Amino acid sequence: MLGLMQDWPLTVDKIIDHAKHWHGDREVVTRSVEGPIVRTTYGQIHERAKRVSSALKAWGVKPGDRVATLAWNTANHIEAWYGIMGIGGVCHTLNPRLFPEQLIYIINHAEDRIIFVDLTFVPLLEAILPHIPKVERVIIMTDAAHMPQTKLPKAEAYEDAIAGQSADVVWGDFEENTAGGLCYTSGTTGNPKGVLYSHRSNFLHTFMAMQSTVVGAKTTEVILPVVPMFHANAWGIAFVGPASGAKLVMPGAKMDGASIYELLESEKVTFSAAVPTVWQGLLAHMREHDLKLSTVTRVLIGGSAVPESLIRAFHDDFGIEVLQGWGMTETSPIGTLSNMTPELAQLPFEEQLAYRTKQGTPPLGVELKLKDDAGQTLAHDGAAVGHLMVKGPTVAAAYFREERSIIDGEGFFDTGDVATVDDRGFMQITDRSKDVIKSGGEWISSIEIENIAVGHPKVELAAVIGAAHPKWDERPVLLLKLRDGEALDKQEHLDFLTGKIAKWWMPDDVVAVDDIPLGATGKIDKKLLRERMKDYRLPTAA
Repeated sequence: MLGLMQDWPLTVDKIIDHAKHWHGDREVVTRSVEGPIVRTTYGQIHERAKRVSSALKAWGVKPGDRVATLAWNTANHIEAWYGIMGIGGVCHTLNPRLFPEQLIYIINHAEDRIIFVDLTFVPLLEAILPHIPKVERVIIMTDAAHMPQTKLPKAEAYEDAIAGQSADVVWGDFEENTAGGLCYTSGTTGNPKGVLYSHRSNFLHTFMAMQSTVVGAKTTEVILPVVPMFHANAWGIAFVGPASGAKLVMPGAKMDGASIYELLESEKVTFSAAVPTVWQGLLAHMREHDLKLSTVTRVLIGGSAVPESLIRAFHDDFGIEVLQGWGMTETSPIGTLSNMTPELAQLPFEEQLAYRTKQGTPPLGVELKLKDDAGQTLAHDGAAVGHLMVKGPTVAAAYFREERSIIDGEGFFDTGDVATVDDRGFMQITDRSKDVIKSGGEWISSIEIENIAVGHPKVELAAVIGAAHPKWDERPVLLLKLRDGEALDKQEHLDFLTGKIAKWWMPDDVVAVDDIPLGATGKIDKKLLRERMKDYRLPTAA
């Protein structure tokens, strides 16, 4: 027997429709790429997004066609985003931080027909243009006054392109499993892979993100998504903002500490989300100028493991709660969050830290478990280390244009992460499976060592990689990028780790490096580090 409820397809055009009807006057504030602060509303965004749809239809875009964006977080980007998806197009967010070769591969693999591009990235697009022959048209997201001279195909200023278009266009009117968004993994191994989101998955992910244990946005909230829209839909915030009626503050191209601080204070932001490196830059700026934050109460930090020193700094110096999140492109991206249970919330902050430094528990809509190499389920006892598996309606089942399924017989996706889950249900990533250090048949968590090492006051960035050892197979090496003016004292950093990690985890060497490279999503690029250190030999390996 089936239920007798209405068939109301979960298509994302309904999200911006809702924002227009019930929160139409709510502001969206943008630091524009051209410089000035620009103010608009959800009602105006809705109307302009409809014009984008009309323009796309006039250019022959059909349902299923891929239309790309190469853009910062701005109101214009939101307009293009909903305008593309509203008529059944697939919004393909391009990550400008990828290598040109990867961008070329992605654009050609997706067969993008049209690209909306910010002024910042016009030179990048011009450089790769000879290698992306299927791109028919480029819309530069500016007005006629700022339009650059360019040889990009059928190049037109965004404002001119939508100015004469009608806002009378039908949105939706298609099945909820229709593809709506395309986002490629960063491709740290092999070519990037396309994750094809459906309208249904994005709608359900929005519900998930609106849970109080996730973003929990309310109409009274003011949200600054520093995390880019090309990082898995700004972690869902580009949907959550309109869905909840929260005011959005879009940072545009300026991600430095001073610029972020200015927006946080001037717009009275209450909640923000970014990767750890952004917050470290903000904290450095605030400490240098003896500044405080007057309205921010919570920050969401994800993209890579959050060091204890960062959680402490926000809490101790500024009275701000850090919510650590874990997820990936394939999970839309919400996976787990480090919410304190009622029992943990009653503990002193020092005792809470053991849980706040973990990636946390899954919200409703995500299932997870651990498996060993033989495929057997492992206990949630905090000791068993295994492959992290996830399942749910917002988790990918296959990659774009690849026939094979990426889920097992039970419907679980192997994240490629190695983790533990404790008896309270808190998951903790110990490594990527390809980065794990295997020493004497046991696993050493490079992430845990890094998160402690970076807390030393002389350290700017820390990374741990495995180096070959004739007896133990591999031993950890601690690589440090020191702050300006600091000199390396190896024993000082080993002493800093003493008592905080198991003795057999202690690095066999500490090496100062000029740079620790970050990948396209702000994570340490271990692949490049290992390549740079390929001729290194452990002093203990003799």
